[in-house]
Amino acid sequence: MTIRSAFLAGALLSIALAAGGAQAQPYPAKAVTLIVPASPGGVIDTMARMLAQNLSAAWKSQVIVENKPGATNQIAAEYVARSAPDGYTLFLSPEATFVVNPFLFSKLPYDAQKDFTPITGLISIRQALVAHPSVQANNVKELIALAKTKPGALNYGTFGVGSSGHLNMEMFGKLTGAKLTAVHYKGAAPAFNDVLAGHIQLIFVATGTAVQQVAAGKVKFLGIGSPKRLAKLPNVETIAETVPGFEAVSWFALFAPAGMPRPVVDKIRDEVVRILNDPKIRETFLEKRFFEPTPSTPEELAALVKSESAKWGQLVRDTGIKIK
Repeated sequence: MTIRSAFLAGALLSIALAAGGAQAQPYPAKAVTLIVPASPGGVIDTMARMLAQNLSAAWKSQVIVENKPGATNQIAAEYVARSAPDGYTLFLSPEATFVVNPFLFSKLPYDAQKDFTPITGLISIRQALVAHPSVQANNVKELIALAKTKPGALNYGTFGVGSSGHLNMEMFGKLTGAKLTAVHYKGAAPAFNDVLAGHIQLIFVATGTAVQQVAAGKVKFLGIGSPKRLAKLPNVETIAETVPGFEAVSWFALFAPAGMPRPVVDKIRDEVVRILNDPKIRETFLEKRFFEPTPSTPEELAALVKSESAKWGQLVRDTGIKIK
């Protein structure tokens, strides 16, 4: 072997070893970015930052939360859909991105079914039907009767067209015949603030968000959208006690770009499930906020998206809600 050929052979061997070493690096080998489709401070952001902190500690590698709010989650969803499926870009999203937007918009910059890899469910939040104290109804039955005597006179706040607060009230009206008027806001906080101020009368809002204000007498619970009464609020009736089968729930899950290798999916899922099942995190973080942990397999999450799409797609068609 000549000196030249020996040099080339050695160089090629070095390159091959380096490439093999890079491929053999355990995940994660660099910082992971967790994309959140909302501004800092809300439920999604709070959940993301708890996960990022605990994942960083477990992996000894930084997990960064990046907020990309706007366009009914479309900005964040498009960014994730176009990212490399290598596990370094993850997406913490509410259900609307996948089960409502495809029916509300004539065109989306992402395909909810094809552009993402389901990883695991995270949490669900039961929404409460809350009223300003001036409303002459103290429970769901009385609200329905009041609404039927004054069709359209009562108004309610939403977090935007097609948001869970909007669609849950549309479902309530469909099942009860109550005619209520929607007032759309850019988020849950300004809508709830206007209920507190008495500018609007009603809202579906996360139960945990309303508890302190109810205790202060600024608003009142009419009912909670859970199948059975909550242990922490045993005296608050469920809406289902008056409207059988009714539920008002928002859920959040973890996704990644389509095509992510299953070993990486499983590693992320296993660590997230461990965090959600940690007794200390459940007690000090989840239960405190009325967050219900909902860990799942990727297959279970995909099935949930499919079933929820059928439910909300039918409601959107029935009510004629549409955004161009």
